[in-house]
Amino acid sequence: MEHSAGQVVLVSGGSRGRGRAIARGFAERNAKVIITGREAETLAATAAEIAGPSGTVDTVVCDVAQTEDINRLVATVIERHGQIDTLVNVAGVNQRKRCETYTPEEYDRIVNINLRGLFFLSQAVGKVMIPRKQGTIINIDSLNTNSPLKGVLPYAISKAGVSMMTRGMASEWGPHGIRVNALAPGFILTDMTNKLWSIPKMQEWGFTNTPLRRLGQVEDMIGTTIYLASKASAFMTGQVLYVDGGMSAGTQWPIDLE
Repeated sequence: MEHSAGQVVLVSGGSRGRGRAIARGFAERNAKVIITGREAETLAATAAEIAGPSGTVDTVVCDVAQTEDINRLVATVIERHGQIDTLVNVAGVNQRKRCETYTPEEYDRIVNINLRGLFFLSQAVGKVMIPRKQGTIINIDSLNTNSPLKGVLPYAISKAGVSMMTRGMASEWGPHGIRVNALAPGFILTDMTNKLWSIPKMQEWGFTNTPLRRLGQVEDMIGTTIYLASKASAFMTGQVLYVDGGMSAGTQWPIDLE
């Protein structure tokens, strides 16, 4: 499975944006891909669009905030495909507000999807990986765990939890041959963020603070995810890889060096 061919890969939040690109990357490498999301119609359209040489991408409707959905999802995948080799946890939500204005309902929605759902989906998949003594789990972390941005505190809190979960599961499940790593993307252009990054002030700030002087594309996440799912990273677990154009490398300040 050096290049993902033949792997059974489950991608939560695989119908849009980053999850869609990652799912397509695996499908193009002949993996058996299953994508999840909350909307059956969107899932079906995405599956038809990203199917690679293997010809099909499977879909299962699942709201990761609901443990009943998670249990049904894992049971369905095992019934249809017999195993899960790689789980990619992409499903997540965010809401920009001042921290003093979040309601309990808004906070719970963000944390329940981003952290609680991710934990219980990983737990359910881990239970079927443990008897096989192999498997890979890849979580989507965030730049916010390196340096939290203003206006997204519940999101940053949830992603800090993802970092600790990645390390904790790696430690506990390593003896079972299961590797757990995370990928922390920088600012990635998606359908949901295009409006924000079309603002000239934001573009200037993003370019200034990213050493590679560009914003990320969803395709920039594919290579690292494939690597983490492959034998090339066989001795790597409990790690967070920043795919951020260098933004976490240091603070950029307006001094011209001679």
